[in-house]
Amino acid sequence: MKLRSVSALFLVIVTITLSACGTAIINKNLNNIKLLRKGMDKTEVLAVMGDPLKNEVYNTENVWYYFTSPKWSDGVITRDECTPLFFQDGKLEGWGQTEYKKYRQRNW
Repeated sequence: MKLRSVSALFLVIVTITLSACGTAIINKNLNNIKLLRKGMDKTEVLAVMGDPLKNEVYNTENVWYYFTSPKWSDGVITRDECTPLFFQDGKLEGWGQTEYKKYRQRNW
């Protein structure tokens, strides 16, 4: 019984710690997005935002994703939980799901 209580406490501590880390990243990304300006080059965007998500199939050379709005508690970061930043000719064209949809429609 004691082992089960210790295991449960450990699980709660790990969950809280991971949640706090995720919240810090989300807040950082949301605050940094406010500093973006259209026309910035990729180096300038990296200086403001840091590296985009790595190892995600939806992240491309001209569309970078940053974790900003968790919807699921499964620990997997999905595209709908991220803000896309998209580039045209190496310059920041815009960001956000709505703007990205407009951009894709224009460029089809």
